[in-house]
Amino acid sequence: HQNGKQVILTSDKAPVDMQDIEQRLLSRFKWGLSAELQAPDYETRISILQNKLFRDGVEMPEEIVEYIAKNIKSNVRELEGVIISMIAQASFNRREFSLELAKQIVDKFVKNTKKEVSIDYIQKEVSKYFDMDVATLQSKTRKRHIVQARQLAMFFAKRLTKTSLASIGNQIGQRDHATVLHACKTVDNLTETDKQFRKYVDDLTKKLTF
Repeated sequence: HQNGKQVILTSDKAPVDMQDIEQRLLSRFKWGLSAELQAPDYETRISILQNKLFRDGVEMPEEIVEYIAKNIKSNVRELEGVIISMIAQASFNRREFSLELAKQIVDKFVKNTKKEVSIDYIQKEVSKYFDMDVATLQSKTRKRHIVQARQLAMFFAKRLTKTSLASIGNQIGQRDHATVLHACKTVDNLTETDKQFRKYVDDLTKKLTF
């Protein structure tokens, strides 16, 4: 920085969501331009695959490229991994590129790359759904819509991760395990009795598990 160079930092969290870091460092992070990198959309995935094939001097039917782009949505490494596997399989087994081969390889990738959803990710998605930031979700406020968002985050953390109740509470606003247990019971009850709340649960289930 003193030499007039740019400093680029990457993280799985925005500066505002970081904890246990010195405030002077956080203020420096916030000082620069923050940009959230989204997962590549369909057109971008097609371009990434075509570029990879071009660099490797490989020709592949368009329908196969499109099939891979439609079914591998998570990140660039997996897209390129499928292409590498396709080339290897076709070469080792002397097989032509085919839609059937693509389906076999993509199926293996999808099964092997399913991972446990993190509590950070759950908090981020729940906050985004309710149009608030993570700091607000974790805050001590008793406003009803924020309390419900926090309870839903705890509910999905218990349901989708293997984390203990105590650890879930600690990560979601430094609550105790009893608060998490109460939150889960409340969500179960409201899902049964409140139509709007049930929609929240259904919408978030789709966002977090697909």
